Amino acid sequence: MLLLQSNISQFFTEGGYFPMTIISLLLVTLFIAAWKVPTRVKEIGHLALAVGLLWIPVTLIQASDVIQVSGDASLSFIWFGIKCSMIPFAYSLVVYIVSLILRIALKPRK
Repeated sequence: MLLLQSNISQFFTEGGYFPMTIISLLLVTLFIAAWKVPTRVKEIGHLALAVGLLWIPVTLIQASDVIQVSGDASLSFIWFGIKCSMIPFAYSLVVYIVSLILRIALKPRK
């Protein structure tokens, strides 16, 4: 269990505190909306996905600025930058999938 906790905190740190916090807040909001206002679950899931997609170019621009300042970068450094840009997107996909599952579960039967 300790290994899992260290990996989650490591992903949270590598993905960036700002986007990961925003997406986590959207996940909490998703569960609250599923309980209080189920019609908003779809929009919150889409918003989480949009935040994850938005963060990819922002992180890649930051990584390219660091590479430009350093002058020379190893291939592992470049791939680490790409990995860090994809972590918030993967997390937002998980939140979006949770929103889809909640929409299916909350859909009224005819």
